[in-house]
Amino acid sequence: MKTELKDNILTIFLEGRIDSNNAPELEQKLLDVLTQNASAAKIQIDVDKLEYISSAGLRVLLKLRKAIKKPLPVINASNELYEIFNVTGFVELLEVHKRMREVSVEGCEVIGEGGYGKVYRLDPETIVKVYKPNFKLEFIEQERNASQKAFIMGVPTAISYDVVKCGDCYGVVYEMINAKTIAQIISKDPSKIPELSAKSARLLKELHKIIPSSDSGLPDYKEIFLNWSYSISKFLTEEEAKKLKNFISAIPDRKTFIHGDYHSKNIMVRNGELQLIDIGAACVGHPIFDIAEIMLVYIIMPASRGGEIPDEYFLSMLGFDFNYTSQVWGTICGTYFGLSSPEEIETLTKKLIPYALLMMSYRATISPLFSPEELQAVVKRTVIERLLPAIDTVEPLDF
Repeated sequence: MKTELKDNILTIFLEGRIDSNNAPELEQKLLDVLTQNASAAKIQIDVDKLEYISSAGLRVLLKLRKAIKKPLPVINASNELYEIFNVTGFVELLEVHKRMREVSVEGCEVIGEGGYGKVYRLDPETIVKVYKPNFKLEFIEQERNASQKAFIMGVPTAISYDVVKCGDCYGVVYEMINAKTIAQIISKDPSKIPELSAKSARLLKELHKIIPSSDSGLPDYKEIFLNWSYSISKFLTEEEAKKLKNFISAIPDRKTFIHGDYHSKNIMVRNGELQLIDIGAACVGHPIFDIAEIMLVYIIMPASRGGEIPDEYFLSMLGFDFNYTSQVWGTICGTYFGLSSPEEIETLTKKLIPYALLMMSYRATISPLFSPEELQAVVKRTVIERLLPAIDTVEPLDF
């Protein structure tokens, strides 16, 4: 038996066979390990190399579960081992997870890319979203669960399958037969912009009619932004921090379904119908949060060209030529808000810019990889120099 303590998580590795002959010895070893690592925040059992466990071994794990008085996940169970836990009812008692299958994306087409990772086409029927190495398994499982909940609510999202290993990263496999992203289609045929942008706006309008139940588990976007404002307040003066908090607090409370990352690389076209991917950021809140995300991609990012961030990065996020972003936004804005003239669209766009800058500031400053000095510099560049001056011109939301 081996153990590993990493990020305050104690992993106990079990191997071979556990039966009545060696169960008492295993029990004593587990209790000794528990005593030696009493401060561990989480304990889990890795059974990747465990071939068999008898009822005597199961009772030992149950005793350990009672001793720590908190969940005891069992991970990397083979199909055969999982069946033993399942038929004995231990699947729920010990939170048993099957061994992840490994997927190679070598040579696969990249059909999407964002801040969390890349989406690859595995075969004609499935895609896989591969997260960057710094994303932990718990976060990825939460994203998949959010996607499943959204599907049950009636959101037209891809059906999610299992969490998989992709080299040193984790990924989620989705069913997506013969589909391409809107960005891919626009990149090859810009004449599709009016049709697809209008479709995406109408779909967003329908999404914003969904009111998730109180037990949906979806977080409130306004609370997320308020918590964020507190987290960066140490880089602001008292007056600046108050100004930011008041701006966020003034956004009307709503319980509308919010996609959280709505743009052309996260919308697939399948048999003429739109389906959503990357829905793990789903929340509830005011529709402005989705609108601001769209404006960030099609208004703020193109206007930020020529700075410290290279165009290649923006293009990887966008998926098509910069020359078409204003047309995409104009069509989405006009369709969503029922506006027909360019003047009306321009007026509304200027009115909503502060909210887009809020989204920009939030996205730019939430990376866990920043040092305090780096974060302070980003807060200065986004919040202090761009967002706070824009708040002075803000008008109340009326939709």
